[in-house]
Amino acid sequence: MLRAGIVGLPNVGKSTLFNAVTRTRKAQAANFPFCTIEPNVGIVSVPDERLEKLAAISKSEKILPAAIEFVDIAGLVAGASEGEGLGNQFLSHIREVDAIIQVVRCFESDDIHHVSGSVDPIRDIEVINTELILADLASVKKRGERSQKGARSGDKEAKAELALTEKLMPHLDSGKPALTLDLNTEEKALLKGFFLLSSKPTLFACNVGENDLGSADAGSPASKHVQAVREYAATHLGSEAVVISAQIESELADLPAEEAKEFLTGLGVEDSGVSQLIRAAYHLLGLRTYLTTGPKETRAWTIHAGDKAPAAAGVIHSDFERGFIAAQIIAFDDLMAFGSEAKAKEAGKLRLEGKEYTVQDGDVVEFRFNV
Repeated sequence: MLRAGIVGLPNVGKSTLFNAVTRTRKAQAANFPFCTIEPNVGIVSVPDERLEKLAAISKSEKILPAAIEFVDIAGLVAGASEGEGLGNQFLSHIREVDAIIQVVRCFESDDIHHVSGSVDPIRDIEVINTELILADLASVKKRGERSQKGARSGDKEAKAELALTEKLMPHLDSGKPALTLDLNTEEKALLKGFFLLSSKPTLFACNVGENDLGSADAGSPASKHVQAVREYAATHLGSEAVVISAQIESELADLPAEEAKEFLTGLGVEDSGVSQLIRAAYHLLGLRTYLTTGPKETRAWTIHAGDKAPAAAGVIHSDFERGFIAAQIIAFDDLMAFGSEAKAKEAGKLRLEGKEYTVQDGDVVEFRFNV
């Protein structure tokens, strides 16, 4: 299961958000730095309205959504790459996740201390990114020194590693994350083995105040901060930002689904920020969902974007991939439009696909195999 790490400066709402995302009280949330020391971990279901609709058609006994793992990592501070604020320990926790969700404070409050004394989300983002890049610079330098000896003796892998470190060093030294370096396919594959912090895809969570949630994109005191983060995410990392109110989400976590929906409607919001965040993190990791359904269960299965049918079958069981014959496919929208597999088949919407078929998000699939 892939992991998304929640990071940010101290007192920006990371632990409150983690508790809301995971619907637990595992993470201590307090108004002082470093109230999280060891990372908290929670398994989170990916919201998917398609599952209930599909289960209704199949009269399924149970529904099993897709899931990802969220990790609440303690707050970073300037100097973390040199050990400030237990920085080395926290950076090692980031190294173990597949993607980063950077929580950025976009609310004013006299009651909650900000480590820098004022609210400035871009400054805060750059503090975090600088520490990740500085840690990567030290790591790449050591890697390059190790590769030099092997490269001199003619080792091809060492030569390739040395060449990559020589591309990385000036890029990182200019303050740019490894994620934005233009690399070919072979270099990208090699980079994965470097386990660099700044090479991880990053999503921003703009944490706004309770009164700003419904108008965070226009008109509220938080809107200028949210817009600045959106522009930074797009221009610097080709990423996106999701607006959340960690405090509201923590309150919603204690409410039944219908009451939570009514509460959000009253705030002028259609969907929970946590739901948006989970879906965005899922896609940030390059994950997609195909569906299976029947009387026993309707289930979402996680694959990587671009996976072929046999690889998708292997997610269910290795025998499905090994003995793959074909995949019976109906697009979810087609199945909903016709109301049953039989009617979709009559309309020519059910088809058999072979080994070269790329499974699409929302495909309703039945695999045929023989072992």
